[in-house]
Amino acid sequence: MPGAVRVVFLGGLGEIGRNCAVIEHDGRLCVLDCGVMFPDPEMPGVDLVLPDFSYLRENADRVEAIVLTHGHEDHTGGLGFLLREVPAPVYGSALTLGLARSRIDDAGLSGVDLVPVRDGERRQVGPFDLEFIPVTHSVPEGFATAFHTPQGVILHSGDFKLDLTPVDGRRTDLARIGALAAGEGIRLLLADSTNAEEPGYTRSERSVGETLQQIFASHPGKRIVVACFASHIHRIQQLADAAVRNGRRVALLGRSMLRNVGIARELGLLHIAESTLVEVERVDELPPGEVCVLSTGSQGEPMSALALLAAGENRRLEVREGDVVVLSSHAIPGNEWAVAKVMDGLARRGAEVIHSGVAHVHESGHAKQGELSTLLALARPQHFVPVHGEYRHLLRHARLAIEMGVPEREVLLCEDGDAVRLDDSGIDFDGQVPAGYLYVDGIVGGVGSGVLRDRRVLAEEGVVVVVVTVDARSGEVLTGPEIITRGWVHASEAEELLEDARNAVVKALGELVGSGAGGPPDVDALRRACRRSVGRLVNERTRRRPMIVPVVMEA
Repeated sequence: MPGAVRVVFLGGLGEIGRNCAVIEHDGRLCVLDCGVMFPDPEMPGVDLVLPDFSYLRENADRVEAIVLTHGHEDHTGGLGFLLREVPAPVYGSALTLGLARSRIDDAGLSGVDLVPVRDGERRQVGPFDLEFIPVTHSVPEGFATAFHTPQGVILHSGDFKLDLTPVDGRRTDLARIGALAAGEGIRLLLADSTNAEEPGYTRSERSVGETLQQIFASHPGKRIVVACFASHIHRIQQLADAAVRNGRRVALLGRSMLRNVGIARELGLLHIAESTLVEVERVDELPPGEVCVLSTGSQGEPMSALALLAAGENRRLEVREGDVVVLSSHAIPGNEWAVAKVMDGLARRGAEVIHSGVAHVHESGHAKQGELSTLLALARPQHFVPVHGEYRHLLRHARLAIEMGVPEREVLLCEDGDAVRLDDSGIDFDGQVPAGYLYVDGIVGGVGSGVLRDRRVLAEEGVVVVVVTVDARSGEVLTGPEIITRGWVHASEAEELLEDARNAVVKALGELVGSGAGGPPDVDALRRACRRSVGRLVNERTRRRPMIVPVVMEA
């Protein structure tokens, strides 16, 4: 009787980002992706959000390999953090490993075994029989991954779309997926749900290139700055081609843009002649109509190249009256406000801003309902689990699978932390593992939910510090209390209120000391009295709940 196979989801189900799953077979573990999620406004001070590595850390001796489906940060950005605790060889395409290497280098790691794999290659990695099937996405060299197991084929789609005219000619290999379905059969399909709510089909990336060409042709004599994801090599290729056709040279702005263009050119995935490139510091020496600047920062990141341009703080380039700035991307959910702020800043500096709301300057790299239905029809999976997306995306994808003929009892709607077991009797849930958020704030894990809660209180309600000195023998007030506030009320405008707060503290401490029959109250009791008395007054008078920090000193 063949052994069971277990799939554990550590991230990416119920959110955009943090994609990470584990396939377990024959006592060994294969990690599939290790991504990050960017913080939302409810996470002040947080730089990145990682999957919880507790389960992998506890089973580090059983981890056989880490497989990367493609090079985006939401699938590879956590790799450097994971490898510190769970050393293992990393498999992926040449470009994916090239993009991931920078994260590994940033983590100060050396000696990591990076193993490149090619389209259609099949590898035996420990007990795992892996097949790497090409798929089209917004970063080149993405893979769907087929795990050939004793329980049949488990197919993970990776992030994909069905682009019939891709820029590099590399299409999603539907023929191989169909052959797997017709031959061994696909026992379990795990498929990208990001665009499961969107009807129809995702347009070809080439359609964006046509729009970009029109923008270049219709703005002769004007300098053009285009912001896009630095990993979107196909978009960068089309931008460079449009620039050359219109007599422009290309300058690169932003650290990741410089790095990723260099990697892609070295691998032969990006074709830009050396004579086309010009250093961004030399842009002002050229006529505006002969310049195209490719910049990072399309998501409005605070310290990105584009955000600094909008604020007039970029030391390498300045946006001028008459410049044309193209944001060749959609705002990731949660980033809308930041992107709008950057666009407004650019407009204030006299630039004409072109974005996806007014022109077809971006196309998704994720399959819509028509393409997801095509994959389900070809794969004909026995069991189905939607992955990669917020809960509503997973739910819609699950319903789509049922509409496409997968029996409802064979469709599992999972969330982070869920484990499923595939055996001779079928598929079912198999417990849960830790899968909470791991916050990066300078250090990994230095921020917990309690710290974030305190930060939100400080940001929204402010802080009140009560400083008082008491007699160590009697507990009576010697000096103070002094009331210091930040973000609650301005001291010079609320003297009466602060005086009432001081009187409330004196009264509360006096009552506490007067009621003590067994000697003076301890410092903790005095602190509690300070906090309660000030908190009550603050809430009654201002309907606010700032953080109250009592400082009681004994003398």
